[in-house]
Amino acid sequence: MVSQSLIAQLRAELTRHLPFARMEPAQVDAFVAAAEQQYYAPGEAVLGADDGVVQQLWYIRSGAVSGQKGVAQAAAGGFEYEAGDLFPVGALLGQRAVTARYEATQDTFCLVVPAAVVQQLAQQSAVFADFLNARVLRSLDYSRQALQVAYSAQTLAEHSLERSLADLVRHAPVTVAPGATLGAALSAMHDKRIGSIVVVDAAGAAAGIVTRHDILGRVTLPQLPLATPIAQVMSAPVQTLPVDATAQDAVLVMARHGIRHVPVTDGGRVVGIVSERDLFAMQRLSLNHVGTALRHAADVGSLEALAADTRRLARNLLGQGVGARQLTELISRLNDLLTERLVTLIAAEAGVDLQRVCWLAFGSEGRSEQTVATDQDNGLVFVSDDPARDRPALLAFARRVNDALDACGFPLCRGNVMASNPECCLTADEWCARFARWIEHGAPEDLLAASIYFDLRPLVGRHELAAPLRDLIAERASQAPRFVKQMADNALAHAPPLNWHGGFNAQRIDLKLQGTAIFVDAARLYALAHGIAETNTRRRFEAAAAVIGLPATEGEAWIGGFEYLQMLRLRAQIDSAALAERPNELDVTTLNDIDRRVLKESLRVARLLQQRLALDYRR
Repeated sequence: MVSQSLIAQLRAELTRHLPFARMEPAQVDAFVAAAEQQYYAPGEAVLGADDGVVQQLWYIRSGAVSGQKGVAQAAAGGFEYEAGDLFPVGALLGQRAVTARYEATQDTFCLVVPAAVVQQLAQQSAVFADFLNARVLRSLDYSRQALQVAYSAQTLAEHSLERSLADLVRHAPVTVAPGATLGAALSAMHDKRIGSIVVVDAAGAAAGIVTRHDILGRVTLPQLPLATPIAQVMSAPVQTLPVDATAQDAVLVMARHGIRHVPVTDGGRVVGIVSERDLFAMQRLSLNHVGTALRHAADVGSLEALAADTRRLARNLLGQGVGARQLTELISRLNDLLTERLVTLIAAEAGVDLQRVCWLAFGSEGRSEQTVATDQDNGLVFVSDDPARDRPALLAFARRVNDALDACGFPLCRGNVMASNPECCLTADEWCARFARWIEHGAPEDLLAASIYFDLRPLVGRHELAAPLRDLIAERASQAPRFVKQMADNALAHAPPLNWHGGFNAQRIDLKLQGTAIFVDAARLYALAHGIAETNTRRRFEAAAAVIGLPATEGEAWIGGFEYLQMLRLRAQIDSAALAERPNELDVTTLNDIDRRVLKESLRVARLLQQRLALDYRR
């Protein structure tokens, strides 16, 4: 008989894991009381098909157990259970023998519970029954709930008046010296479209401030000449706050002194300014607000600030429980609006007729799957009776757009897949000739280009100019077996970071290269091979599943695995302090128990997907 002290000790251990963390204490105690502890040495068999119908459920206290199916399925690799896992759930519920061989990969201690006790607990605990019947799906749901709690806390902190002023100051202030003329100060306010200007002394300390509210009573009505020194009309002394003060402090200062602007200082020097409008904006950051602001932005400077708001909004939406698919589509849509506004503004300045050109989005933006950290992949298609004559002006226009996007936080493409590259600024006929050459005679480097360009989407200008390009891709690729075979080889070039028995083979993994890219490449391959015009990965999988008669559960697993990896990428990028360095890298040891399991299962789905690709296109 198990002692009460040991039961209490084991209960505390089990409740660190699902489903026990959500079960009643008495139910956990019943599980423990019925359990027998067993030890398995490294390499020792735990369970196999020859053992017959499963009569027990194993819970791993410490160590790990790997499962390896028969030779026919060995290409898919094994799977691994670790501390906190229950197995073999499917065989136990189905009252059948297992189809894999289970063995310990290290010193392993397990609690083994009879099937009858498991069935009785499932009748008593809906949580336990639900977990056994839908383990992976419930883990995904619990992961999403935990994520929502974490980011809700961040969202509340961001909207809280306890937020530091250092977080609110995003731009250096516009300042003038006390001897500057009134005309120079007003010109600076007009050019920068700002509502105030700070007067600073030689040390950078605030000497005074002039706001638009001051101008009517101190400048216009007295009819002061523009040559008047700014020191004669500024408000002084000026109320300031240090960078470690809070938004609440700023609210109190504004209310106490009847002012709308507070300069922010660091070591006595003015480093920014917080306005009443900034504090109000903390409470109204929303998709509608950001989208409307993007549509009406007057210049590149305004768009730079709004690009930062997109990242803040992404974190807020994570806190509201928005899924990876919806979130990446929303991010892509906001980035679309930003690009549309930039292209429109610069086209007007450069005299470019947008009815004769179309700005194209490639890569992740073309698929509407952009994450927070993303560079540029774009191009131009244009109408011309003399391309050599018109191309230079369009390249100059494109360079201005590319540079503006870079200033807004979308780095220039290292592979030069940008509209300012002459190879990406072509007429429709030129584009089609290039694509046809890749499909029919392409070298490996052309295949890499195709994986970016063939996810194209028209964005700004005359959209129908892109139709011949998309039609050619859909028609020609499905009729080119050599090209499809090359695409398959490319899709199989990078394996998921799992070892032969299903555990992680590295502590740090690249969620893009070793994760989402596997799904993206596979979805593209199926779409091109079957003439599917979709570019979005989820919609490609849905269309392909219908065409090839895929079981619904397999298609859902592909989509679920891809979108979970996308969510992890978003989390890593939003949390990262150094996005430019390794925006997609994840240290798996930082994950909680639920996320480790779901990540491992998602990567196993990726490995199974690659196995199917190999069977379909490498035979």
